[in-house]
Amino acid sequence: MARPPVPTSARRPTRQIHVGSVAVGGGAPVSVQSMTTTKTADVEGTLAQIYALANAGADLVRCTCNEEEAAVGLAHMVPRSPVPLIADIHFHQRMALAALEAGVAGLRLNPGNLRKEAEIKQVAQEAKDRGVPIRIGVNAGSLHPKLYERFGGATPEALVESARLELAYFEEVGFEDVKISVKASSVPLMIEAYRLASATFDHPLHLGVTEAGPPPAGLVKGTAGIGTLLAEGIGDTIRYSLTADPVEEVRAGRQLLEALGLRERRGLDLIACPSCGRAEIDVIGVARAAQEALESRQLPIQVAVMGCVVNGPGEAREADIGIAAGRRKGHLFIKGRIVRVVPEEAMVDALVEEAERLVAEGIEARLAAADDGAEAEAEADRRLLLEDRGADANDSRTRVELIHRRVGEDAGAS
Repeated sequence: MARPPVPTSARRPTRQIHVGSVAVGGGAPVSVQSMTTTKTADVEGTLAQIYALANAGADLVRCTCNEEEAAVGLAHMVPRSPVPLIADIHFHQRMALAALEAGVAGLRLNPGNLRKEAEIKQVAQEAKDRGVPIRIGVNAGSLHPKLYERFGGATPEALVESARLELAYFEEVGFEDVKISVKASSVPLMIEAYRLASATFDHPLHLGVTEAGPPPAGLVKGTAGIGTLLAEGIGDTIRYSLTADPVEEVRAGRQLLEALGLRERRGLDLIACPSCGRAEIDVIGVARAAQEALESRQLPIQVAVMGCVVNGPGEAREADIGIAAGRRKGHLFIKGRIVRVVPEEAMVDALVEEAERLVAEGIEARLAAADDGAEAEAEADRRLLLEDRGADANDSRTRVELIHRRVGEDAGAS
C-alpha cells in the first residue's frame, strides 16, 4: 500500500532459464533461495523444513545430494514439494546423475571439486536431455589449485575464470541452460567478482556471500554484498548464507528485495523514530510490541511507531498507518492524518485493530471512518507539548550557538 520506492539501477539483461516453474533471469522477478539443513534421506523432516521455507517466501530450495540415500529421499520429495528442488553436488558426478533420476528441477555443481572433464560433460549432457538447468557454483574457498597458482590467490579474475572454464565444457555438448555464482566470504571480493561476472557473461547470476556467519554480523555481510549488487542492477536470484535457521535466510532475502522495490511487499514493514528528548514513551518497547503483534498477521503494509506527536505523523506521512505518543495518549494516523486518539496503554491494540481493518477495507474507507474531533484533539496535545518542551527538545539551538562561538574564538586567536 505504501508508495513504491525510488527505483534502483536498471537490471542488467541476462538470458532466462527455468528452474521448474520459476523463471530466473531475463527480467523475471529476483527469486529467493535457501538450503535445507536436515539430512536429505530424512524425507518427512526435510519436507517439513521445505514447507517452512516456502511459507517464509522461498521460491527455490536446495538440498544436498551427497549419498545414494539422499537421492532416494529426493525422489520421494520432488512430487510433494511446494517449490522446485535443486540438488547440491560437490564431489561425485554419479550423485548428480542420481539426482537427475530423482526428478530435481536443477543442479548445483562446484567446479573446484568436480574436476574431471569427461564427468562434467556427462552431467551436462544428461541435464540437457532432461531440460534441467545447472548452476556453476564457484566458491573462493574451493577453487582448482591451478587457478590459485595462476592468479596468485582467490581473486575476482580467478573466480570468473573458474566459471568460464566450466561453461566451456558445457558449451562443447551444447548445454546453455546455466546460471552462475562466484561467491566469497569476503564482501569486497564477492562484489568485484560479480561485477566482473556480469560484464563477462550474459547468464543469470545467483548472488550470495558464502559463510557469512550467524546474525547479526552475517546479515550485515550478506546485505552489504547482495544489496550493493542488486542496487547496481546485478543479480537474478539470491541466497543469504547464515549460521542460523534457514527460514531466517529467506526472511532476510524477501525483506531485502521488498526494501529495494524488487518484489511486492507481502509482509510487515515497520519503521520507528530513534527517539529524542521529546519522546513520551519507550519507543523501542512499543515498536517491539507492535512488531510482535503484527508480524504473525503478515499484513503487507508499512507501519510507523513515533515517539511524539510534534513531528511524528508528519515525518511518517508516507507510512500506511502509524501511532504517535503525546500526553499519555496514542495518536493513530493513516497517511499522516489523525483518525483516532486512544489511551497510551491501548496504543498497540488500537494499532493492530486499525491495521487489520485497513488491509480489509482500504485506505480511503478508513480515512472516511475517522473519529470526529480526533485531529483537533491531537493538535491541542501537540501545542501543549510544544509549550512544555519547546520546539527544540534536544537543545540543538544552544549547541549551534556554542559551535559558532568556538569557531569564532579559534579564528580570532589565529
